[in-house]
Amino acid sequence: MDGELTVRLDILLMERNPGFSRSRIEGLVKGGWVTVNGATAEKAGMKVSEEDEIEMETPPPVPAVPEPEDIELDVVYEDEDMIVVNKAPGMVVHPAPGHFTGTLVNALLHRCPSLGGIGGAARPGIVHRLDQDTSGLIAVAKTQRAMDGLARAFASHANIRKTYLAVCHGRPRLDSGRIENLIGRHPVDRKRMAIVERNGKRAATEWRLLPGAAKAGGTSAMLCTIETGRTHQIRVHMASLGCPVAGDAAYGRPALDRRLSPPPPRQMLHAWRLALWHPVRNRPVSFEAPVPADMACYLDLAKLPPPDPFPEMQDGTK
Repeated sequence: MDGELTVRLDILLMERNPGFSRSRIEGLVKGGWVTVNGATAEKAGMKVSEEDEIEMETPPPVPAVPEPEDIELDVVYEDEDMIVVNKAPGMVVHPAPGHFTGTLVNALLHRCPSLGGIGGAARPGIVHRLDQDTSGLIAVAKTQRAMDGLARAFASHANIRKTYLAVCHGRPRLDSGRIENLIGRHPVDRKRMAIVERNGKRAATEWRLLPGAAKAGGTSAMLCTIETGRTHQIRVHMASLGCPVAGDAAYGRPALDRRLSPPPPRQMLHAWRLALWHPVRNRPVSFEAPVPADMACYLDLAKLPPPDPFPEMQDGTK
């Protein structure tokens, strides 16, 4: 753009779209809805020229109140205050652009009519999420008291332990380790996450190789315990270790996926175990979700470890 008149991207888009505020434009850029010359826009304040090919999409509005839907759920635990579900791969947790129906929230509202409005109308009861193609355990609050308790636990990372099972390509140099850094939006592809030096959120993952548990050649079975719960955290961390999750379309190695038999239909990541302090009954509880069939074919299930000793937890009322 040497010699060309340049202007900030957000200002140019506001001129072309008078009904959009700067904050709305910035949100669309951060969400990956704006491209410049075919590439996802890096930031709202980037310099562009009138000659650049700029395209902006607007996601369809999300219904303010999700509708109940009769969808079968694999319920691991339920009482008056909370429900723990083994989420199937492919299911979205809550309504979002492109996924207004068929979500976990839609199914929960049908099963638990009183859930509506707990913690907000759009995402009732939801205190943590799993990626669409990640299977496994997710805890949902059914009362406001449980919502408050679970929200505190997930925000502080206290009195809770989340353990994931992953099938990864390659083998790490060490048998165990800890990764701690900042994770934020990828500087180019805004739909992906990346390890960043600033403008990110702290992310900590403890990982352990499970010797002999991986049946497929060239893969490793990994146990990942996350202290934080950032978007795509385990997938980004395993890729940074040189052992991306098999079947991961965003951070993986498609050529290696094609060598597996069968090729993985989705990312081989499963929220396997969950231990936490019950937010109302004030006692420790723990859960385990069976390894789904599409992932079990790559593992020797007999060589998976038993649950670790229950973590030391304090009374949730304190």
